[in-house]
Amino acid sequence: MARTNSIPTNDMIGSMPFLKIGQERTQAAAALQKELLEAYEQAGRTWLARVRSEMALWTELVTTLTAARSVPDTLQAYTKCVSQQMKMTAEDGQHLLNDCQEITQKLSKAVAHRWPSGSA
Repeated sequence: MARTNSIPTNDMIGSMPFLKIGQERTQAAAALQKELLEAYEQAGRTWLARVRSEMALWTELVTTLTAARSVPDTLQAYTKCVSQQMKMTAEDGQHLLNDCQEITQKLSKAVAHRWPSGSA
């Protein structure tokens, strides 16, 4: 008894449109997943850089406070640090908004334009 190959070939997929639809959807899902992963990786790198800058800010404050010789020097150090912290927090909000918008746009684009409709 001869054994047949159970893996569909391109000829078989061409003659069975429902298999082609499944293949298109799988490729679209894989492409979307790759794009999202790249966006998540970029966001992760951005947030890691942000954490490093936060650590540098607080390290600088400790160094400045250690060297401070008067109350006005101490207040100036805290004022500078808090001002920088507020600026960084505003930038964080903008980065978060941009990251969310980028991911939402990728998802919307995939659903609206690239996701096969299922009709052959």
